[in-house]
Formats: sequence, C-alpha cells, structure tokens
Amino acid sequence: MAIIKWTESLSVGVAEIDEQHQNLINLINSLHDAMLKKQSKEVLADILDKLAAYTVYHFSTEEKYMEQCNYQGLYYHKKEHERFVEKIESFIRDYQANKLGLSIELMTFLKDWLTNHIMITDKKYTAVFNENGIV
Repeated sequence: MAIIKWTESLSVGVAEIDEQHQNLINLINSLHDAMLKKQSKEVLADILDKLAAYTVYHFSTEEKYMEQCNYQGLYYHKKEHERFVEKIESFIRDYQANKLGLSIELMTFLKDWLTNHIMITDKKYTAVFNENGIV
C-alpha cells in the first residue's frame, strides 16, 4: 500500500529530477510496505540504506544544477538538504543500535517532508532551470 502516490502536481518540470523524485517515492513506499509486512530488521535496514544513499545522490543532482544556473536559493536549499540527510543518518544509527523502531510517525515524516520539499522548495527552481535549458 503506497503511502505516497506520484501525481503531476509533484512535477518540477525537469524530467531527470521528476524521475529521481519518483524513485524516492518508490523507496519510501517500499519501506512502508516492508514495515507493514513486519519484514526482518535486515530488510528494513537495507531499504533505509538505499533511501539514504539515493537521497544524497538526488540532492547532489539538484545542487549541481543550482550551481550551474547561479540559483539564488542554493544556500538555503542546500541547508535544507543537509538537515534532512543528518536526520535520516541519525535515525539509521538509532535503528541499527536498537534505540528506535520504524513507526507510522517516521513514515509520515518522510512523506510530509518529501512532498512539502518538492511542492514548496523545489518548485521555486523550476523557472530558473528551464530558462537555462534544464527541462
């Protein structure tokens, strides 16, 4: 059962980034499904690791284009990315140390953070990217 569904309203008008956002949604949905099915800690940890690694990859793609376009919001956007990565890495450390379990609250946080980040923060760069030939 998907916790997030891709819709065109989430599109930022850049095919590569839309595809990466869809991949992030798929990873969050995989984590949610594995949690609901009470899969092993190893399975859940593997999905979390993939989510963390792909998030870093995706953020680097966005930031590369922001630098190319001299995007005015780069500093704050990058800080938002850094805070999210720190939070995910902290969660993974606590999960692996058995200090924290997966919960609906975590899944809601991931869903809300990603959709809000796309809808509010990412959409701000669409016009700048498109004007610079990034579509």
